[in-house]
Amino acid sequence: MTISNQIITKKRKKLLALYNMIPNLFWSVLNLAPISVFCFTLIGLKIIYVFLSISFIPMFLKNSFIDRLQIGKTTKIYKKLGVNTINKISQNGEIINNLLKKKFPQHRILTKDKKSISAIINQTYVFEKFHLTLFLFFFLITVYSIINKYWLWALAILLTNIAYNVYPNFLQQYIRLKLSLFNKRRI
Repeated sequence: MTISNQIITKKRKKLLALYNMIPNLFWSVLNLAPISVFCFTLIGLKIIYVFLSISFIPMFLKNSFIDRLQIGKTTKIYKKLGVNTINKISQNGEIINNLLKKKFPQHRILTKDKKSISAIINQTYVFEKFHLTLFLFFFLITVYSIINKYWLWALAILLTNIAYNVYPNFLQQYIRLKLSLFNKRRI
C-alpha cells in the first residue's frame, strides 16, 4: 500500500468513526437517560451493584450459545420485524456507508475475502453480548420498578430496552445470517 493510500485509509477510518459516533451518541443518550435517572434517584447503590454483577453473565457466553438465541434461519422474520430498517440508521449502516462513499467512492464495509467477513461476524458477537448484558440489566431494573409499583418507569425502561437492546441484537443476528448466506452462495 502506498503512502497516499495509507493516508486516505486513515482519513476514511477517522471519518467513519465520526459518522458512527453520531447515531451511537443519539441512541445512547435517548435510551440510557431514563434508566440512569431511575437508578440514581430511586434505587440504592447496593441493588445496582448486584444487578450489574448479574448482568455481566452474557459477556462470558460462548458464541455457539449466542447462535441458539437466533430467532430465524432466514432474513424473512427479521425483515418483518423491521430490522433491515434499523440497519439503515445504525452504526456502519446504510446511511453512514452512503455518506462515506460520497467522500471515498472506493469505501466498502465488507470486502469479499474470508478475513473481512470473519472479522465482521466476530464483531456481531461482541455487539450482541454487549446488548445482552444491557438487556439483562434493563430487565432487572424493570422487574424492580414493577415490584415497587413505579409503573411509568417500568414502561419507559421496558420500551427503551426493546429499542436499545432487543433490536440491536436482532440486527447482529440479521447481519450474521446475511453474511453466512453470502458465504454459502460463494462456495
